[in-house]
Amino acid sequence: MNSFSMVQSLLGGMLIGISAALLLWLTGHIAGVSGIVGRLLFAIKNSDEIIWRALFLIGLVVGAKLYYLGFAAAPAGRDYFPAWLLIVSGLLVGFGTSLGNGCTSGHGVCGLGRLSVRSLIATLIFLGVAILTTYLVRHLFGLGVANG
Repeated sequence: MNSFSMVQSLLGGMLIGISAALLLWLTGHIAGVSGIVGRLLFAIKNSDEIIWRALFLIGLVVGAKLYYLGFAAAPAGRDYFPAWLLIVSGLLVGFGTSLGNGCTSGHGVCGLGRLSVRSLIATLIFLGVAILTTYLVRHLFGLGVANG
């Protein structure tokens, strides 16, 4: 990622925080993406619940696309990661969010914003495991480094 910008990062973080706060204040829902997806796919019977969850997820995708169209080049692909590793990683993240009752957006953004001790512990675990995993995958197994 050679195009890191402090201003863009600050503005992006502010938009995420404002959006999460507005969702909580206006609807009483936590902006935890794994919970929104899980309840959209498996546990919803109320059409109003389906609509707001689907619009939230569509907004994530469309918002990112608009950003890349207007301000930046799309991120480079990860051709140097084997497909099996990406699949296993996705399944492990899904298992971890279920086990931890939330994801980085639910605990790291919303939970910390509400001063939740449980979310602080979960976020510290997320970060520790991410650092360890990155080290193991890149330095011990030699994966994830572009050839060239």
